[in-house]
Amino acid sequence: MADIRLMLRRSSALLLVITSACTSATSITGIAGPTPPSALTTRQTAFLDTLERRTFDWFWERTDNTNGLTPDRWPTKSFSSVAAIGFALTAYPVGVERGYVTRGAAATRTLNTLRFMYNAPQGLQPTNVTGYKGFFYHFLDMQTGYRFQQVELSTIDTSLLLGGVLFCQSYFTGGDPTETAIRAYADSIYLRVEWPWAVNNSPLVSMGWHPESGFINSDWKGYDEGMIVYILALGSPTHPIDPAGWNAWTSTYVWMDFYGQPLVNFPPLFGHQYSHVWIDFRGIQDAYMRGKGIDYFENSRRATLSQRSYAIDNPAQWRDYGANVWGLTAVDGPHDTTVVIDGKTRQFHTYTARGVAADYKMDDGTLAATAPGGSVPFAPEFAVPALIAIREKYGDNLFTNYGFVDSYNPTFQLPITPHHGKVVAGVGWFDTDYLGIDQGPIIAMIENYRSDLIWKTMRKNPYIVAGLKKAGFTGGWLGN
Repeated sequence: MADIRLMLRRSSALLLVITSACTSATSITGIAGPTPPSALTTRQTAFLDTLERRTFDWFWERTDNTNGLTPDRWPTKSFSSVAAIGFALTAYPVGVERGYVTRGAAATRTLNTLRFMYNAPQGLQPTNVTGYKGFFYHFLDMQTGYRFQQVELSTIDTSLLLGGVLFCQSYFTGGDPTETAIRAYADSIYLRVEWPWAVNNSPLVSMGWHPESGFINSDWKGYDEGMIVYILALGSPTHPIDPAGWNAWTSTYVWMDFYGQPLVNFPPLFGHQYSHVWIDFRGIQDAYMRGKGIDYFENSRRATLSQRSYAIDNPAQWRDYGANVWGLTAVDGPHDTTVVIDGKTRQFHTYTARGVAADYKMDDGTLAATAPGGSVPFAPEFAVPALIAIREKYGDNLFTNYGFVDSYNPTFQLPITPHHGKVVAGVGWFDTDYLGIDQGPIIAMIENYRSDLIWKTMRKNPYIVAGLKKAGFTGGWLGN
């Protein structure tokens, strides 16, 4: 079962929805902007305090303190997720700034992580290695750090790890030996990645590689979470890719209207969130967005608003959908089964890439807190009330000691044993696991909204700045 689930994760679950072509449209103006943090009510502020603290505790308490490996999920026993490690590294400075842990404790944990990841063996052999060519395998054994089973060498998961690595490099600027070593290890981990090697079908970057069979038959094209792959690959001073890769990437966008929002479409919300965790796209534009008259931040806002409008419309008539119960992304689900409920044939899934856009829809009634949670900066006036509403509506079934469990499905109230999680009679199905890649955007994006911490820190990172400029971004805080 474990290797089946591997094939359903981020970089393979979305092969159905990432291939696209761009059409022309005229951008609109006059859309009300996000609510500033100062406008939060006392109750909303208190809730975000609680949510951030509990989500941070998941990363702090569930990550191995010695090697820094973060589990893919918990409490179900699992391998480590390389992307989850990147989100954990991002959470540690948040914990410092919020007073959850001391700076010294966070620095020590960070250094342990970076030292382990740098020293872990890399090589062409299929076993007893952590990566190859500077890239890392998608999942790693929690004890040894070696490749788990036959998972792919993942360019996106490596990039999400590097987002956390470079954030820590720019945050820990002290002159003591620990913080000095953090910066050195961060540099070494990033600078050794051989990005041109991963360009299998020039000029696009491949999604991944197996030592048994070579590159997988998918490249990063079409709008999704892969923006950060190209920005990091372009910004490398040691092994950069050709800037033509960015133009090839944007040439495959789908620009269409969805629920009154003209935008670059991508169905699951995580694709509109992940790269934004570390890169402040407000007010900066590449050639594509200059042509549309918006920036990628506004594009993510429109994606968030369109998903909420879809839930209010609720064309498939799933239970509980509405103004404060919404959010489709790639998460756990209750079961792989087709049943009749209230006279309607319903098909449910376990882990899959749920999402809706003009060109693709995958919706089985399963929602996730990480969807509105990761969109808090884009539409706080809707996302924050939604988080509070689902916490109150579903109580401890959804919100526990580590914040929100991964997902829930109010429609799935069947008297059958789900694949995992639990069914609460008269309420719905609830996951019982937390997933690192879904916990990460919640704490990171809420903190970006409240204090600008990650964004303002990364605006100073020379590699991010170089990558954006090579991709043709201008304006705003870039200053060119």
